Amino acid sequence: MKLEEALRDGMSVDGAIGIALVDLRSGMLLAKQGGHNMFDLDMAGALNTEVLRAKLRAVEALQLGDEVQDILVTLGQQFHIIMPLRDADGEELFLYLALDRGRANLALARHQLRRIEQAVRV
Repeated sequence: MKLEEALRDGMSVDGAIGIALVDLRSGMLLAKQGGHNMFDLDMAGALNTEVLRAKLRAVEALQLGDEVQDILVTLGQQFHIIMPLRDADGEELFLYLALDRGRANLALARHQLRRIEQAVRV
């Protein structure tokens, strides 16, 4: 499955607002689907880079000897899922999915992100 196709599949999740693949080093979006003028995926990707970096630093500082699987941010009207991954070249990236809380199924959304992760790793 190609990346663009995988991200389109991510938008098929109930309640999906937008999905992006983001470079963890730079905060730049590598690909995206969805979003709108009220939800800037480029800005959200850049800002959530700092969220993921902070959590990675915390896990390291606490010497947990574990890895971040995903981060769930629960807002009043939305869910945001941040899922770190590495591509086939070892580059650190993350998937960012924004969902309408009233229509979303978190279990299905996380399952879909795992499928997309496989497309990115190829």
